Amino acid sequence: MDITGIIKNELKTQASAILKMADRLDASALQQAYQFLADCKGKVVLTGLGKSGIIARKISATLASTGTASIFLHAAEGLHGDLGMVQSADVVIAVSKSGAGSELISIIPFLKFVKTPLIAFTGNASSPLAEASDVALDCSVPQDSEPLGMIPTSSTTVALALGDAFAIALLKGRNFSLQDFARFHPGGSIGKQLLLKVQDLMHTDEDLPRVNSDAQMDEAILSMTSGKLGCTAVTDQNGKLLGIVTDGDLRRQLQIHPQGLLQQSVTQCMTAHPKRLKPSDLALAALKLMQEHSITMLPVVDEDDKVVGMLHMHDLIRAGVVSQTMSG
Repeated sequence: MDITGIIKNELKTQASAILKMADRLDASALQQAYQFLADCKGKVVLTGLGKSGIIARKISATLASTGTASIFLHAAEGLHGDLGMVQSADVVIAVSKSGAGSELISIIPFLKFVKTPLIAFTGNASSPLAEASDVALDCSVPQDSEPLGMIPTSSTTVALALGDAFAIALLKGRNFSLQDFARFHPGGSIGKQLLLKVQDLMHTDEDLPRVNSDAQMDEAILSMTSGKLGCTAVTDQNGKLLGIVTDGDLRRQLQIHPQGLLQQSVTQCMTAHPKRLKPSDLALAALKLMQEHSITMLPVVDEDDKVVGMLHMHDLIRAGVVSQTMSG
């Protein structure tokens, strides 16, 4: 068997199903569904059964992580008491390929009773679910796009993609920021990237290598060695940043002044006007700046441009903001 060809063809089939749905979806229906979600004063309840239920659970998780209060309700469990989760201020999204599952259909009268808006993601526009919903969105796929015409692959993919699309639309609609995202992801590497700030990691006080602008290179090298960061900041008499001397600067100057480097002025050997950070900058922003300019250390300055710290790539690695593999 041509395994590679099979896998690539399946990926193309599912990608094609998403593109066809995007072209097919009615603009007014999309707008109406979005408005229900944007105006929701309660929470968005996702429900479904089987593979569709798994997709519904993932959509709910994506909504919750991007600032839209959301829970998952198993349709069968709803019939045995869990419908108490649903309130009139909520909006329900039901995911079902057939739109005819008995458990799913059985909860519709309750939703009508509490007057909860119902949005259907379904592959059958004439199904009981579609007809009972306030908005029905066509997630149908050709039968030949599913293995054996039955196994849910493309159908679950398009439903998931549609749910993610709504999550992103809601995110943009409420100007959801990186800082907002961080509040919902305090743990793990994501939390570290989004919550840690430069001031949490930078070297300060006695650990901050720096020399005045009237120093010579012998003093700068001593500062670089004692600071163990491979660099030293160069400041004026008021502590304002003028430049930085790094290992790279040192190697370049050794080629230019192989004999008299130690007597050279630091202002002649430093990199003037270096990239810099503020203590309140996110550690993730520091990482991006380092990667963008292929540098491994950055001075940190206050509002008056006075040097208050130094941040090295190794500090980001130790804190878990970046892995050793990425840094290499």
